[in-house]
Amino acid sequence: MDVKAIGRLMDHKLDTALGRRAVLRLLRPAVLLALLVCSACGPTLATSAPPASPPTPTTPPSVDTEEPSAATEAPAATEEAAPPGSDVPLAALINGQPLRLADYERELGQYEADMPLRGIDPGSEEGQADLAQARAWILDWLITEILIVQAAEDAGGTVSDAEVDAILEEMIAENGGEEAFLAKLVERGETREDARAQVRTGLIVSKMNQQISEGVPSVAEHVHARHILVDTAEEAERIHAQLDGGADFSALAKQFSQDPNTRETGGDLGFFPRGILTAPEVEEAAFALQPGQYSDVVASLLGYHIVQVVERDPTRDVNPDNLRLLQEQVLQAWVEGLKAQATVEIFVDVSP
Repeated sequence: MDVKAIGRLMDHKLDTALGRRAVLRLLRPAVLLALLVCSACGPTLATSAPPASPPTPTTPPSVDTEEPSAATEAPAATEEAAPPGSDVPLAALINGQPLRLADYERELGQYEADMPLRGIDPGSEEGQADLAQARAWILDWLITEILIVQAAEDAGGTVSDAEVDAILEEMIAENGGEEAFLAKLVERGETREDARAQVRTGLIVSKMNQQISEGVPSVAEHVHARHILVDTAEEAERIHAQLDGGADFSALAKQFSQDPNTRETGGDLGFFPRGILTAPEVEEAAFALQPGQYSDVVASLLGYHIVQVVERDPTRDVNPDNLRLLQEQVLQAWVEGLKAQATVEIFVDVSP
């Protein structure tokens, strides 16, 4: 699931949520959760800066909801199935907890109904391709949120009724009062209790995200490094020989490096902690060097590098962008761990 796909899904959920400001307030600590279902969302090697801020997720849907209303009829893209002994068609079983087919289809139907708001005709070729991808995104998101809530319950995490009521009342106020709020819920095929369950789920997810994120230290060892990137090992060895002969590293980077982001600054990568560069081989080489030293030729998926360390700082503050990226990585690893340990049975076909 790529970042653009997550963006479309989360923009849809934000734009149709019952109170954009309330939802943002609710999930601001958990803004990075949207990236947890994507793989390898890292910065470029050259800048060691994280990608653009991910879109903000809204309150995740609950698994205990009503059937879809006629206004948000789900597309007939899933295959109803019920496991042995179950009278209710299910989309999935997550560690024995059911995700009802009706809940999944309602989310998918709401997504389709809101596509025109994003300038996409659901009946067009683009719209059909978007929907085909959304089936997998939405199911993955619903499964992920259930796993997070289960993890919170196992850890003894709780959300008080007062916390839930405070958020719900704010959402009601932002929607013009109880009557208008309930009318919007009816349009979405939901009830007040569904909305309350969604708020509770959102609070649990938010708290778990915050708890995991706060475990990432804000002070860490950093290195200030440069690198030269070329296409072939032979060229890298020739440049390395020039360094051995006393040539200036920065001058060689400006002359030969194929990294457009750092070439003009002599290959300067700036200060970075562990876990920031997308080429782990370069990062490992940098942390193995002392100031003034340069590495042997280092191969990565990007090409062939020579790395030089300029400075080291054992206790440097992690800048906010890098801290956010490290938190994303920890959160993603945590959720992937939940998935790896979970028993998930899927009863719908979400293939494009």
